[in-house]
Amino acid sequence: MLPMDRIRALLLEHDDPRHLERPADFDLDSSRDSFARLVSALKERFGPSCSDGLAQDASFYGVIDVPADVTGLGRPMRVVMSNFGGYFVTARLLVGEETPSGEAALTEEFVTWLDGVCTAAGCTFVPAELLCESYDGPTVLEAHRDAELLAALVAAGEVAEDEDAEGEVGKADWHDRYFEYM
Repeated sequence: MLPMDRIRALLLEHDDPRHLERPADFDLDSSRDSFARLVSALKERFGPSCSDGLAQDASFYGVIDVPADVTGLGRPMRVVMSNFGGYFVTARLLVGEETPSGEAALTEEFVTWLDGVCTAAGCTFVPAELLCESYDGPTVLEAHRDAELLAALVAAGEVAEDEDAEGEVGKADWHDRYFEYM
């Protein structure tokens, strides 16, 4: 795996405030090919119960979900490929249906394997913990920075009061930049 400082440099290098959903030079054919390679490798390793899907109106291309019963870790896992960085890929175990786990970690063996798969597919593996680092550029989730809007959404019942408990209003991280819906 690339050193964390080099990955941070790549995250900064590919941050283009004018293109939040995908870079100006986005190549659909290349993205499709890289994602197909990731899906194929994960299905080869974990079997056909893995599911995949493409994203729309997002800064990421697609996701591959691996069910808990085949991860060997007792939790489902999600692997996500960004539209940026030629392409950034991350993986997390999930606590619930779509909630990332902060306590359970991927095995070193799996991270090494996924990093190799990413390299072969023309992608860069980005550890989830690095994506939790603060991001101060424009975010695809500008609404989460607005305390007044968040209070109105809570009052309307659209957002649970504790839904933003992981991050503070006004704060964004690298996951928000490269792996979120618009």
